[in-house]
Amino acid sequence: MKVTGARHTGKGATRAGALVAAAMALSLAVAGCTSVVGADEPPPLDPSQKAAAQKPPKPDLSRYYSQQLKWSGCEDGDQCARLTVPVDYAKPGGATIQLAVLKVPAKKPSNRLGSLVVNPGGPGGSGVQYASYADYIVSSKIRQVYDVVGFDPRGVGRSAPITCYDDSQMDKYLGADPTPDDRAEEQTTFANAKAFANACGANAGPLLAHMSTEDAAKDMDILRAALGEPKLTYLGKSYGTFLGATYAGLFPKKVGRFVLDGVVPPDLTGEQMDKGQAEGFERATRAYVQDCVGEGDCPLGNSVDAGMNRLRDFLAQLDAHPLPVTGDARVTKLTEGWGSMGVAAAMYDQGSWGILTDALSSAFKGEGTPLMQLADQYAERNSNGSYSNNMMQSIYAVNCMDRPGSDQLSAYESRAKSFSAVAPTWGDFLAWGSVPCGFWPVAPDSPGPHQITAKGSGPILVLGTTRDPATPYEWSVRLAKQLANGHLLTFDGDGHTAYMRSNRCVDDTVDAYLLHDSVPASAKRC
Repeated sequence: MKVTGARHTGKGATRAGALVAAAMALSLAVAGCTSVVGADEPPPLDPSQKAAAQKPPKPDLSRYYSQQLKWSGCEDGDQCARLTVPVDYAKPGGATIQLAVLKVPAKKPSNRLGSLVVNPGGPGGSGVQYASYADYIVSSKIRQVYDVVGFDPRGVGRSAPITCYDDSQMDKYLGADPTPDDRAEEQTTFANAKAFANACGANAGPLLAHMSTEDAAKDMDILRAALGEPKLTYLGKSYGTFLGATYAGLFPKKVGRFVLDGVVPPDLTGEQMDKGQAEGFERATRAYVQDCVGEGDCPLGNSVDAGMNRLRDFLAQLDAHPLPVTGDARVTKLTEGWGSMGVAAAMYDQGSWGILTDALSSAFKGEGTPLMQLADQYAERNSNGSYSNNMMQSIYAVNCMDRPGSDQLSAYESRAKSFSAVAPTWGDFLAWGSVPCGFWPVAPDSPGPHQITAKGSGPILVLGTTRDPATPYEWSVRLAKQLANGHLLTFDGDGHTAYMRSNRCVDDTVDAYLLHDSVPASAKRC
């Protein structure tokens, strides 16, 4: 299983509860996205603004840049539309696909500042579903003056989704042993990864060869033009920061107010990314265990080190002796793969720590269902065995195009040893997570890992959380330094990403930037 990305959204009784639900369950269905002109159009641009917004970078893309979005009403007063983009930007006269787009209109149209395009991460997260939770993902001040707009990236959700495996096959793949212990198990891991990659090649269609982040960033510029925006105002979380940074590198003069929260640096290799996440999850897990011990009566023990050892022993025991699961249509055993996923899910937000503690208490008594439910939330899987979307498949389709992998066992054996030295709990798990990329059936069409400076852009606000599991704080520092006009805001806290999660200082700083172009002082911390 590959761990990466942001998992945010959700409507709930509280902001924290809503974001925890979003972090692991993008479940809201958005209905009625058709091509009928709606009544809630933004104020018209004057001719010079419109010309600037729709000027394409290449003449042969003119038909895409000149298109008009046709909005129609969908759920809860939102507006839906379809955006046409080329499958292959090198052949813009060839096949096309349509991307699903959703807009939540500004509450005060008379004070409207423009469109705020949002991406929740993944890769593979639904921007359509994310935008539909506008009241929870941005502040009330932002909601007043911005249309919040999300799109499902190519191959994701409602935008020509790619499919490799059916639901039953995905169950087996995600539940498989993630930490092979000997050469025979390593070869089984390789065989499973190769079978998955081959299935993607056989079933995903021509779009599979054009699933890179650079392709999605080019789509986002066509969306900007179709929205009538001379520059793109953007909020990207986790992988959404990689998408945003890639956009800024390609179109620096089109960068408006940009917020990149929980950074995935574009210059990281696959190995660097996996090792960084291993360290990030180790750090976050230690923080969780420390909190558990401090609360008293912790099922993991009476000290952090004892608790970490107990957790590692438990996951190893699941490898040999899975626990029973009840109430699930297909999965009857909590394997090490599912159990690890359940623990990882709780690291995304400290609001889930108590849920994890209860789940572990049940597991130590021989009942695997509560921890399986956490894993289901991470995988966006329902108890009837169906998956809410294709995120667990599209994540590989994007990552393997951006960061090619190795097809040599020795490379992963070396990584497992190196990673485990700095992350004893998560090192093996992350070391083997990218094996499918070593057998990917199509060659990358992107430049691969590289630094992005976005020279010529306006100020870009970069957020980093000090104990973020999936996007370690060091990555935010790294990108902020690389960007020619990057400005770092540090949140000293737990969980994945910072804006609209738990801190007034962070929220007010981001709002001031989005509303007034107010860039925080150098090295500001919240």
